[in-house]
Parts: sequence; structure tokens; C-alpha cells
Amino acid sequence: MVEHGIHTVDSGFQRPNFDAAYLIVEQGRGAFVDCGTALAVPAMLAALSGAGLSAQDVDWLILTHVHLDHAGGAGALLQHLPNARVLVHPRGAPHMIDPTRLIAGATEVYGAEEMARSYGQIVPIPAERVVLAEDGGQIQLAGRTLMTLDTPGHARHHLCVWDARSRAWFTGDTFGLSYRELDSAQGAFILPTSSPVQFEPDAMRESIARMLAYAPDAMYLTHYGRVTPPAALAHALVEQIDAMVAIARGCDGRADRHRCLVAALTELYLERAHAHGVPLDDAAVVRVLAMDIELNAQGLGSWLDRPRR
Repeated sequence: MVEHGIHTVDSGFQRPNFDAAYLIVEQGRGAFVDCGTALAVPAMLAALSGAGLSAQDVDWLILTHVHLDHAGGAGALLQHLPNARVLVHPRGAPHMIDPTRLIAGATEVYGAEEMARSYGQIVPIPAERVVLAEDGGQIQLAGRTLMTLDTPGHARHHLCVWDARSRAWFTGDTFGLSYRELDSAQGAFILPTSSPVQFEPDAMRESIARMLAYAPDAMYLTHYGRVTPPAALAHALVEQIDAMVAIARGCDGRADRHRCLVAALTELYLERAHAHGVPLDDAAVVRVLAMDIELNAQGLGSWLDRPRR
């Protein structure tokens, strides 16, 4: 169902209902929020067609941050959108204009074969098509105001987008992850997501609080889809951020620190899944969350090590 002209686009990354981009339509003009990888370009263009728009009708591509599952396809998509500009955090913009370091870092982690398979070609964006987002800055989409907020915690180059028309935030990864397989009669199940190198729990709490101050009706997550009610979900996120910090400190100093983090995070999420009435057995819950448990463990490890560097 399309509400307020907001179309959810499944980028197809990894599996269905895992990685969303959004197309906001207002009076025949369009703005994408995130775009997935280069392999998602056909899905983005198909979404335009399904919404009754052409590639010429897109004014903006807004990137919540430059991690590849959100922005890896930006340059490739922009080649099809002649009138669009890219709105991006000032810290992320250099990596979109010259993605050399982004490509090198990801290739080091994933290998060239996996990069080609999962992400496709990462194409630079011409500098003249890049607009730097300001904290509290506004852009217009056919008279519809979209406001950006600097929202670190998951990454220092992260922004979230406030749409006053729908009273909703497009949250990237700052407001966590919520997969539809884990929904229950209690609603959406949510958990925070750290990144391996820039997780900052205090900043994440503050970013969540800043978004809640706008009294939103809904949150549009990249992973995955529209979720409500924001206040209750925010409370669940903050509880888990606190629990993750306690887990990190409890595992710190151990020779098997990473294994300890993975085990403790798995226990935390299973305990919360039971309390939430998630309709999957433990093994299925772990399968859904396996990659995120690993990444959160890496993020906590990086956070612990940062003061020692």
C-alpha cells in the first residue's frame, strides 16, 4: 500500500525484504532515498515506471550514508537520471565523488569476486551533481519539504530525512533493523545496528532522541520497511544499546572476546524474541539475524578498541 506518495522499493540485495530504498512522489516529481547497489538500478527504474514517472522526473537522490547496501549504486543510477542531484552528508560526499577508498576497503573485506557478485560496479558521481546536506537543512520536492538531520551513532556520515507531509523519518540504519519475518502480534521486532568501525552508543541514543522530538507517526527503515509506533520502538532500541554496551564491557579483555560478543548478542536477541512472541524457532531467528549479530559484534569490538588506538 502506498501512503503519502511513498513507494517502498526492494533493492534485491542479499534476499527479499532485506534492503529497501524509497521513492517519494509529489506532483509528478520524484526523490529516491537510498538506492541499494548498482545491481538494483533496474528495480529503481521499474519503481519509477510503476509510479507513473520517467527518469527525467527525478529531482533528488538522497543518501542516508555511503555504506554500499545504501549507496553503492548511486553513481550507476544517476547515469539514468539526467535531472537528479545527490544529497549526501559532508563526510560521505568525498567517497561518492571519488569512491577509490570505498572500493578498496570493501574489496579487502569481501574480495573482488564477492564485490562483483553482490555490489556490481561502483561509479563515481560528478562533483557538480552533489549537494552537501546540512543539519536541519531543507530541500524541496515540488513544494514538499524534506529536512535532513545529522544522525551519527551507526556512522559519522549518517543523516536521516524528515518528511513533514507523512510525519515520518527515513532512518537509514540509525533507527535499527526490523525484519518482517520477526513480526508478531505485538508488532515489529527491532534491534540496533552498529557498524564495524564507527559505532557510538551515546551518539546513537542522542540521534534517536532527536528524531522522537518531532513526534513522528512512522519510521521508514532501510532494513526493512515502514514500522510503528516510533516511541515504543525507540524505547526497545535504547534498552538494547545499553545491553550491548554492558555485553561489550563484560567480554572485554578476554582472549576469545569476539566469540564472547557473538554468543552474548545471540542470547540477548533470542531472549527478546521470546518476549516479543516472534513466530520462529530459535534456529530460524539466528539464521535471520546471523549477519547482523556478526556485524554488531565487530562494531562493539571496534568501539572498545577505539580509545586504545
